[in-house]
Amino acid sequence: MNPEIELRPHQKNAVAHQLYGDNVLLAHVVGAGKTYEMVAAAMESKRLGLSQKNLFVVPNHLTEQWGAEFLQLYPGANILVATKKDFEPANRKKFCARIAMGNYDAIIIGHSQFERIPISDERQEAMLRKQIDDLEIAIQSARYEQDGGRYTVKQIEKTRKTLMTRLEKLNQKEKKDNVVTFEELGVDHLYVDEAHSYKNAFLYTKMRNVAGIAQNEAQKSADMFNKCQYLDEITGGKGITFATGTPISNSMTELYVMQRYLQNSKLQNMGLGLFDSWASTFGEVVTSIELAPEGTGYRAKSRFARFYNIPELMNMFKEIADIKTSDQLNLPVPEAEYETVVLKPTEQQKEIVASLGERAEVVRNGGVDASVDNMLKIVRC
Repeated sequence: MNPEIELRPHQKNAVAHQLYGDNVLLAHVVGAGKTYEMVAAAMESKRLGLSQKNLFVVPNHLTEQWGAEFLQLYPGANILVATKKDFEPANRKKFCARIAMGNYDAIIIGHSQFERIPISDERQEAMLRKQIDDLEIAIQSARYEQDGGRYTVKQIEKTRKTLMTRLEKLNQKEKKDNVVTFEELGVDHLYVDEAHSYKNAFLYTKMRNVAGIAQNEAQKSADMFNKCQYLDEITGGKGITFATGTPISNSMTELYVMQRYLQNSKLQNMGLGLFDSWASTFGEVVTSIELAPEGTGYRAKSRFARFYNIPELMNMFKEIADIKTSDQLNLPVPEAEYETVVLKPTEQQKEIVASLGERAEVVRNGGVDASVDNMLKIVRC
């Protein structure tokens, strides 16, 4: 390591957590030095023989900056940094072959480039079949419910049908033997910077009309989960490091999503694999009055917004999470003066807000087709 650079105590502790612990979430405030923490952990891990090939997945626009900071900390490191050209269709296979065959200390690629490296069809099929089996169990459970069971079964059936369609498409897809899969790269430790980009994962739940619970799934999140499951299998749950300054930003379900990525086997062993089981143990749905999105009034809204059994939850979460806030670190930051300026709305602004309220009322009552006007259009005004 560069002798001119001295890591802070919390950075050394984070490196130790990655070396001696299982999967890790570096939940450190912005400016805490997460880049150096991951770089130092990767180099030490390879030096000690704990890993053979480290893959860093970072935001697309930061790949070159990451490469520069890596060499700043370890000037003699042998790293491979992906460029935009490397993942063009004509060059992708060659670049993946370089990853698979080369003896690099680290490979640095962008988020979108990571998504273009497919996981094997066999593993995708196994994952889909497991999800379908879980939904079958949920359907059988929902049939015995007295209140709302019929609606729940319909929702689960709809989700199951979507998964079945994806499975059929996968089976009908022409096999391409020349595609390099993620398993063939030889990667045994994955470092993901800005991991909150992958928090939009699908959650099967019986909760209805509850804010903060995603009912859709980003394909990149499903891909990340499948690759995390593979790394857990080959490393015994020690091959993943996530880093983000905002592990929980919008909803409490993000805590469950992070646990599902990094300690899924523990959740399964404790009977908390399904979100509803986890939510009934650690959370509560709260109904409160809040400002309507269009800003013209108030409404009652149910949210998954309160934790129960916090000591037990935090004990489990801290097995993977290395948490550091700005209050704990006392980082050197410039002083700022805050001033609140209150401005009165103009007559034109009042008219615009009133018109938004009228449009929102029509949308809620189903008086307009969603392709013509919807809440997303209204709140973006």
